[in-house]
Amino acid sequence: MERTHSDILVAGGGIAGMIATACFAAAGFETTCIEPQAQAPDEGAADADLRSTAFLEPAIALLKAAGVWERLSPHATDLRIMRLADAGGETNEMREVADFDASTLGQARFGVNLPNVQIRKVLLEHLDTLPGATLLTGRKVVRATARTREMILTLDDGTQHATPLAVAADGRNSFLRQNAGIKARRWDYGQQALVFAVSHPVPHDNVSTEIHRTGGPFTLVPLPDRGGVPHSAVVWMETGPKAAALAALPAEDFNRAATERSCGILGPLELATGRGRWPISSLIAERLDGPRVALVAEAAHVMPPIGAQGLNTSLGDLSDLLGLVAAARDAGQDHGAHQILARYSKGRHGETLARVLGVDALNRAAMAESQGLRDLRRAGLKLLYGLRPLREGAMRAGLGAGRLPDPGA
Repeated sequence: MERTHSDILVAGGGIAGMIATACFAAAGFETTCIEPQAQAPDEGAADADLRSTAFLEPAIALLKAAGVWERLSPHATDLRIMRLADAGGETNEMREVADFDASTLGQARFGVNLPNVQIRKVLLEHLDTLPGATLLTGRKVVRATARTREMILTLDDGTQHATPLAVAADGRNSFLRQNAGIKARRWDYGQQALVFAVSHPVPHDNVSTEIHRTGGPFTLVPLPDRGGVPHSAVVWMETGPKAAALAALPAEDFNRAATERSCGILGPLELATGRGRWPISSLIAERLDGPRVALVAEAAHVMPPIGAQGLNTSLGDLSDLLGLVAAARDAGQDHGAHQILARYSKGRHGETLARVLGVDALNRAAMAESQGLRDLRRAGLKLLYGLRPLREGAMRAGLGAGRLPDPGA
């Protein structure tokens, strides 16, 4: 059987997988991406991804290196302030507010926010014109065999592809992770995230606001104005039964409930899109490497959508892996060799584990039902914000230690 050869094969063409493909191709690797989904649905489609993604500054640097930032930037909204608020008192009002301002770190912004539908559209267009990048949609990997010098992957149409390195970006139920015998610990919270966009009369002023009460955080993330009207993306985390009940409300009733949960900070909220629901869970793989395979993104780790850590941690994986693989190639070495991938796993796994556990702790605090635990959460927020070293340390940790660009760059 005839085989196609690539320097890199990326399994999974979601946002992380397509960015990985763009990065490796821009670095001079012949890169093939395999994605089971035939196309990215439009915002109005029933199966559209209604979420948005915040790219923090270290991730933007990676997008620039991949040559895709110029296409994405016109659709981006700056995130200048990350606001954490506690509304866990007897009434649904914000009783503690902490504004984490990027200017404190000498930055104009923490990053930007973009709708996922727009990100996918731009990435598809970019890969279509990028030399060295091949995107195969409507296909999935059904067999993977690691050999001494390469990995042989068989797709569901019977075709075979050989590569020195397979990058597993195939999600939380990763076939390549399971095929390599890499175990993963996974746990659920009994939560779901309602995701949608809203219009509102009060400008967001490039402030992302995360409001904690019970059930999980309610987060408003800035989007571009539409027709001169301010818009924001919303992630509303609640227990499963309550999320289901909210999703079933008529639009007018849902708007009132969302406005109340937002403490009215942006005025009356009105749905600008449909409503999606996503289960909330966490996952961490026991290691990030196997024979001829490296795990990135949700194949390696999953965490609740708090603090913009999910995809940005995924792009941290990609940045580290790309650096090691490119250095190996430039040194004339086998870029998919065991020692290269073991170095990637050893250097990356500790940071990803710390982020998964850190976000887990934040989510459990946000879910607190008892008044005593809510008061403790408020005290913790007050302490974190009140001490400048803690406040700046938290901001740097959220961005990724050592990954901030030079303010003058």
